[in-house]
Amino acid sequence: MHIFEMLLLLIAAAMALTVLARRIEIPSAVLLVLGGMVLAFVPRLPHVNLQPELALALFLPPLLQASALRTDWGLFRSNIVFIALMAFGAVLFTAGIVAVTARTLIPGMGWPAAIALGAIVAPPDAVAATSVLKRFRLPKRIVAVLEGESLINDASALVLYKLAISAALIGAVDTGEVLSSFTVTALIGVVVGLAAGFVANWLMLRLKDHFLEILASFLAGFIAYLAAEWVDGSGVLAAVACGGMIGRAQLKLAARTRLQSHSAWELVEFILASLVFLLVGLQLRDILTRLVEYDQSHLLVLGAALSLVLIVSRFAWVFVTFYPAAAIASVLHGGKFTPPLSYPTIISWAGMRGVVSLAAALALPANFPQRDIIVFLAFCAIFSTLVVQGTSLKLLIRWFDLRDPDIETVNPATVQARETVAAAVAGVLPGSGRSAGELIHEFQAQRQAAVEGHGGFRHSRLEAILRQKLAVIADARAELRELRDDVDAETIMTLTQQLDLEEEQIRLAIDEANPPAT
Repeated sequence: MHIFEMLLLLIAAAMALTVLARRIEIPSAVLLVLGGMVLAFVPRLPHVNLQPELALALFLPPLLQASALRTDWGLFRSNIVFIALMAFGAVLFTAGIVAVTARTLIPGMGWPAAIALGAIVAPPDAVAATSVLKRFRLPKRIVAVLEGESLINDASALVLYKLAISAALIGAVDTGEVLSSFTVTALIGVVVGLAAGFVANWLMLRLKDHFLEILASFLAGFIAYLAAEWVDGSGVLAAVACGGMIGRAQLKLAARTRLQSHSAWELVEFILASLVFLLVGLQLRDILTRLVEYDQSHLLVLGAALSLVLIVSRFAWVFVTFYPAAAIASVLHGGKFTPPLSYPTIISWAGMRGVVSLAAALALPANFPQRDIIVFLAFCAIFSTLVVQGTSLKLLIRWFDLRDPDIETVNPATVQARETVAAAVAGVLPGSGRSAGELIHEFQAQRQAAVEGHGGFRHSRLEAILRQKLAVIADARAELRELRDDVDAETIMTLTQQLDLEEEQIRLAIDEANPPAT
């Protein structure tokens, strides 16, 4: 019963803190972490122990899948040079700098423990990035790099993490074996995720029930994650691959499924992300309890120093590599791209850490050298990057007055897609000279008059015209599917929603006139 009551309390606290965050215009993730830290010290409040394996299995699959569903994979591919440099190069570079700093500042810390700390705090978190970035209207290239990095950077951090644990507990490790094992692990994860997504798509297209179809999409991410972990694959990459696979098939689903699925995913993502950040804050009391024998002021200085090094090292890596990467991308994709100073600055400042870092720290073996300090420093990294950087990101964006040059670029495919949807939605119906809205109104008025006995109901003629409109919408949606590789994902999603709303309005009118037999 205590678990259920605590869950209700956390959801209620998440609602209140989110409302407050919107009032004072700061990212809700920031206030949720701070609120969790306050709740951690409330007297008589049940202690919440974050179990690493349960936290990762419960929160990561749906949240990663939700991010993958929204990801513009065309934009991802066009920015793959930047994403690879951040997801692999930045993680290794940052982890190395943090490890050297930890070895220098913490007496007696060996290389395995220092490298483990670097691997834990180096990768930005997908959940944290999405929670903070969705409040801002950033250029699509910046969002693509940040979200793409946070989706796959756990792969490179995993290599260092396992390497450090093996070196600390066994005393020796074969680096080549670890790297080859990681490659196999990553490939297994991607294959399992794609297979789970393929099966989920096959099932959703045949269930013919929107509630069951939505449920299948939710279960697919969990199944992909757990199945990949069970066969020693990467559960994180499996969830991402599964989400990407399902996202590619969204246009083939029924309009009602898409509309309701979007709302369902938003609700689940809000609840889980809110609980994640509250739980991060709630761990503070337990972390401090284990450090009572250490000098508190020294720990605070140490946490501030490591957090500063973490932030500065990301700046160093981004500014050294970003412009050479832009030159390479220009050669690979054609056209010249010279990013303004605002691009690398925002990318450097937006590297928020989150629950993955804390869960990795808590998952360290109990006998791991200097485990308690590592967990504390991981919490400091989350606090500094999420709270400090997340809060000030808005001011930085305003300072640069960012504009997206891609918005001003005329894309013929985008123009064609918009014209197709506009014609399908607003066009008059052949043989009637009226729009769908006018016909639906007449359809419903005649039906009501027939029910009340005041007139006949020209059911077949009006319904035939409306069904003809459904065929026009279906053709427009088929054209969108053909254009999706040439049009950005956000535009495709917006245009698809317009078609779905128009279709749903028509189908509801037809269904009311043709109630199911009882």
